[in-house]
Amino acid sequence: MAKLAVNVDHVATLRQARRGIEPDPVIAAAMAELGGAEGIIVHLREDRRHIQERDLRLLRETVKTKLNLEMAATDAMIKIALDVKPDMVTLVPERREELTTEGGLEVVLNKESLKSAIELLHEGDIAVSLFINPDMDQIKASAKIGTDFVEIHTGIYSEATNHEDIERELDRIIDAIKLAHKLRLGINAGHGLNYQNIKRLTGIKEIYEFSIGHSIVARAIYVGFEKAVREMLQLIRGE
Repeated sequence: MAKLAVNVDHVATLRQARRGIEPDPVIAAAMAELGGAEGIIVHLREDRRHIQERDLRLLRETVKTKLNLEMAATDAMIKIALDVKPDMVTLVPERREELTTEGGLEVVLNKESLKSAIELLHEGDIAVSLFINPDMDQIKASAKIGTDFVEIHTGIYSEATNHEDIERELDRIIDAIKLAHKLRLGINAGHGLNYQNIKRLTGIKEIYEFSIGHSIVARAIYVGFEKAVREMLQLIRGE
């Protein structure tokens, strides 16, 4: 059965709106674990728009499950990762202009630089995942350069509004997951998943972990963080 890792970036987004100290993503992470989350995810962006290095270092000291650091494959971020030692690094594309990550990594055209980043992280005993679109060529390239996991980008599926588009994107995701599994990659999935669209993915047994943030943080405003996490877990488990 797939695990749930909770991204607490948007708790920090709310805090940074006032440049204050509340709400604290470190406390939110603890509440997520109390609710049953088996991993915590943060994206330390170049522009530090939400998560700060202080958050990351405190989370490394306090997370009891698994800490997954999303980051760009830059020298500066690799240096931070090797110092902090998260359990996993997920390499993602990053543009300053975007509101949120808009798509997967272009692995095919950047194999050498990404392979170098993976090797450095592996030398630091850090597992690596690549955030990629559900594309066969990207999956094959990811396997060739030695990543441990891929995280399948579910954003297009999540944003689809008509039946035809939803089914097409779901088929792409399923085909991508089958290939990744055949190539012996670990498989995570995430981006844009919520309490409605998650249901179509929970039956895909090859998915090791779902990465979900914004919808849980949004629901937590109304029902509390621990309950919001428990409700998502119930959907994943088919309860």
